[in-house]
Amino acid sequence: MNLEKMRSQAKEASCFLQACAHQSRLMLLCQLIQEEMNVGQLEERLGIQQPSLSQQLGVLRRQGLISGRRSGQQVYYRVSDSRAKSLVENLYQIFCEEKVNNG
Repeated sequence: MNLEKMRSQAKEASCFLQACAHQSRLMLLCQLIQEEMNVGQLEERLGIQQPSLSQQLGVLRRQGLISGRRSGQQVYYRVSDSRAKSLVENLYQIFCEEKVNNG
């Protein structure tokens, strides 16, 4: 890979990681990998208040990591980027399963 291509890919990776590198956004991705959820369900499950929740969902949506599906008055969100799914699954294995298995 030439240097210019690598620089471009590094910039893309950096933007992607910045979008994921926030505790609330990471928790949202973890939940949305498991199942499609609306704002009320996410708020209840994660305890993130509405203004902050909407802001974090907006960041993930603008980065193309999640998408929404409207059903009546509700919008149901899901992870729409396979890279985000892979990243969160790997982070889960490293930080969650390891701790459970190793005490």
